[in-house]
Amino acid sequence: MTFPSGRFGALFLGLAGASVAVSGALADTGAIFDTLDRIHPVWAQNGMVSAQEHLAAAIGRDIMAKGGNAVDAGVAVAFALAVTLPRAGNIGGGGFMLVHDAKTGQTHAIDYREMAPAGASRDMFLNEAGEPDSDKSLYSGASSGVPGTVAGMKLALDKYGTMEWADVIAPAIKLAEEGFTVTPELADSIEAERQYLTKYPATTRIFFKEDGTVWKPGETLVQADLAKTLKKIAAEGPDGFYKGEVAEAISKAVQADGGLITPEDMAAYKVMEREPVKGTYRGYDIVSMPPPSSGGVHLIQILNALEGYPIGALGQNSAETIHLMAETMKLAYADRSEYLGDPDFVDVPVAALTSKEYAADMRDKISADFARPAAQIAPADLAPYESDQTTHFSVVDKDGNAVSNTYTINFNYGSGLVADGTGVLMNNEMDDFSAKPGTPNGFGLIGGDANAIQAGKRPLSSMTPTIVLKDGKVWLVTGSPGGARIITTVLQVVMNMIDHGMNVAEASTAPRVHHQWLPDELRVEEGLSLDTIRLLQAKGHSIALKDAMGSTQSIMRDPATGALYGASDPRRPDAATLGY
Repeated sequence: MTFPSGRFGALFLGLAGASVAVSGALADTGAIFDTLDRIHPVWAQNGMVSAQEHLAAAIGRDIMAKGGNAVDAGVAVAFALAVTLPRAGNIGGGGFMLVHDAKTGQTHAIDYREMAPAGASRDMFLNEAGEPDSDKSLYSGASSGVPGTVAGMKLALDKYGTMEWADVIAPAIKLAEEGFTVTPELADSIEAERQYLTKYPATTRIFFKEDGTVWKPGETLVQADLAKTLKKIAAEGPDGFYKGEVAEAISKAVQADGGLITPEDMAAYKVMEREPVKGTYRGYDIVSMPPPSSGGVHLIQILNALEGYPIGALGQNSAETIHLMAETMKLAYADRSEYLGDPDFVDVPVAALTSKEYAADMRDKISADFARPAAQIAPADLAPYESDQTTHFSVVDKDGNAVSNTYTINFNYGSGLVADGTGVLMNNEMDDFSAKPGTPNGFGLIGGDANAIQAGKRPLSSMTPTIVLKDGKVWLVTGSPGGARIITTVLQVVMNMIDHGMNVAEASTAPRVHHQWLPDELRVEEGLSLDTIRLLQAKGHSIALKDAMGSTQSIMRDPATGALYGASDPRRPDAATLGY
């Protein structure tokens, strides 16, 4: 076998305890996929963790090797990523977790998304001209919602884990207190965000040396303040974060930078358990996150529509397949702009959007020959029923229990704000609300009244933690960061495996496409053939070749043998899939 060279670096083909990782492959994937005869996943028998940072993945694997279950490992990974992947891992943000209990066959959805402070109001991000002020919604104290990660991890561990709270946080405390080796990717990401990270003295002291230079690869990054905060959380539970000196320090820092969070907001935070959204696709059961995530609804909506086409026969990434995917994506994202929001505040037509009947109506609007202009597409008339810097990890244990977790602080390093003495990077998730219905947010997504800002409300998200079942047993656990592109990234991993028979590593590596209705462009990664591009253009698609999309962390479980096969997306070089 010939390995790719040059900008793609070395490809490491995984065995037990290894990962599929390509150094430097942040923008290009096609040459990797075309060059290799077969891309092999990691294999393990007892347990597996797939995460965007290798030290955190190793912590999760070791937790299971010591007797912990998938939830124990998942909570440990979440806290570790807050130390080792500061641009996305967090305790200053929030997210969603799916937990599958192999014994009962039930999958539980934990919503620990951030909440708007009590003082938040609909027009808080509009300037004097009545237009959205992106600096305020992204890079000020006002951009932060009340964080949910600590409360979410505690609920998950208490209800579905087996280990003690302090024990699963201990590895993260050690990493923060003793430090860890800076990687090239970490050093580059800090330098790239210098403008925002140096705005705040407490943040500057963590991520830059006294002379203003960034930490270099190979040096040790110690986060003493974060270690202190983690110790309080380990000793006092969520009260160590949501009450007392940490909560007061966060509130003080946020308000000093024009924000709204008060100690009372911190103390009032609540985790929600919700019913997962469920669907079927060619004999597989799809289980994903419900609102306030839009991910699960639109993943199932798109799959339902595509189920009516012979996708496997049309071919993986053929012009015909991509065209049908793009046309279906447009319709789903148009619906997203109108109907999706926090279900505690608005009626979201989940049943209608995820029905097979509605999928048939969608297919009636699609031409096999021509791309429909976005200007001709509007949200469907339905009666109500019932970001890039996110990170995802997947965990499966020896008993078939599984965790699919996606959490975020929104943009790289969130708002950049660290409350002095806490080491906690604050999120800028308030930008995920619709500052002005009908105008795009930081990811270009259009939102409507359903996602307007309101006190106590959770902003709409695209995060799509997903578990696919076959005959009632876990078959695939996956998810990804990527802002608006999360939904379509997860979609393509699922389709690559079900429709095109790829193994989990091949499915993770294949070039991706994305359409979100507005802007009216079909975004593609490098790797599609020129002939395919020309055929798509002939159908009327406006092609935009852009950087890589997503960073999937996926585990496939053989329901018959229990063997685990996993892969970390090669688009992020520090990611790892580890098993034992």
